[in-house]
Amino acid sequence: MTTPEDQQGADAQAASGDFDPVIAVREMAASARARGIELDESETLRWLAAMAIGGEDLVVDAGSGVFGHRISMLDFSPRELERFRRIGRIVEVTGPDGVAESALALSGSAAQSKIQSYPGDCDYFQRLNIRADTRDEACRILGELMREKARAFDRGDGYQFIEGKLGSYPASGEHAGAPVRAGAPVSWTPEEIAEGVLHWTSADGREQVIRWEDAAQDPGWCKLDWVVADPDRVRLANASNVIDVTWEAPDGAIVPLDGYLDAYFQEVYLDADAVPTFVKVVAHVSDDALDDYVDALEGEVRKYLTKNLNYGKAAKRMYNLFRLSGRHLDAAFVRELFDEPATMLYQVWSLISTLDNATRPDSAIPIEQVRTQADELVVEVARALEGDVEIEIVDALLALRRTLESKADLVTRTAEIEGARTRVVNVVNGFFKEKLESVPTIRAYIQEVQAGAAG
Repeated sequence: MTTPEDQQGADAQAASGDFDPVIAVREMAASARARGIELDESETLRWLAAMAIGGEDLVVDAGSGVFGHRISMLDFSPRELERFRRIGRIVEVTGPDGVAESALALSGSAAQSKIQSYPGDCDYFQRLNIRADTRDEACRILGELMREKARAFDRGDGYQFIEGKLGSYPASGEHAGAPVRAGAPVSWTPEEIAEGVLHWTSADGREQVIRWEDAAQDPGWCKLDWVVADPDRVRLANASNVIDVTWEAPDGAIVPLDGYLDAYFQEVYLDADAVPTFVKVVAHVSDDALDDYVDALEGEVRKYLTKNLNYGKAAKRMYNLFRLSGRHLDAAFVRELFDEPATMLYQVWSLISTLDNATRPDSAIPIEQVRTQADELVVEVARALEGDVEIEIVDALLALRRTLESKADLVTRTAEIEGARTRVVNVVNGFFKEKLESVPTIRAYIQEVQAGAAG
């Protein structure tokens, strides 16, 4: 029986130039099967070959009209493209022609729909370029456009706006009973956005006010969140849009309003008509963008392997890290994990928050859809798991369903939601930890990260 140790030998062969991908993948597949993972050898070989070919970074798919970095495009399937475009019309921030131009993309698991059989939220990423005479004017326009979007799409047939992020706290304190720290993004409720004013308390006990238009002048991390009800899949989902805003000055200079222009190694853009805007903006991305992105991924992996232990989130980031840093065999193994039935729990964990948001007071999401979603989660868990683990998660979901329907008090509701989420996270952690550490090279990487954090 071939063991995972063979992958170390394959990596050494690759480094020396004496590397046969067919043999390496065959051995990796045998090791995976011994651990209950079915690895598609043909698909893995095709992916490795495509990664090795190289070529132009930007790829446009003429058939579907989507585009993105060639590595990102390898993991995208257009089978749900119309659904993503439909939700995109809800979340995209738009403005007058000649003033605001946009390129909207999928990110996260939604952008990896070819390999993520159980995706979580509908994550979007938008490049919003604003033409204005001054930076202050560009910031003012940004604030107006985000506020108009949040108010115009506050609620409707199948969607409910949840919150927006704009500006940063100038000091630590408390907002709505929760602690906030200096420099953290400011989260605005729909009511606060409508009023244009957010009240909070500084650490010295004094009441403070942040005005929307003032927050827009130093926007920081910009994000809008909804819950959407998908009529095609009869499913609820969180839909978020992270907005990377740039100011285009009269002389043509492109300036990121948060001080940093994001790279494009994980997005799949939904409309080829946006290519000119995309190309114009990303031409100003730093030459060190790939190194910066890899550093950021390493930081995220370190966080989820140490401080906020979550092997599922760590695995998703390790996949992107490995594929961009040349560890393609390791990436191929992690890539296969996302198709395993147990990874459905990652989706369940995400949907717990969705169900919570969908049952908040005055929600536009029908309670019948929440019931249906909760019932489907129970059925899916029963199909994917067995034994004590199945019983534990099903019990947690049933308790959560009762809590959401009963409109329980905030303390009870919060306790049930956190209890259900904790149980699911523990199972997700166990699954990904066991599978990741079965590969020596990945196990060594995890140990190195954890040892570095401990030291």
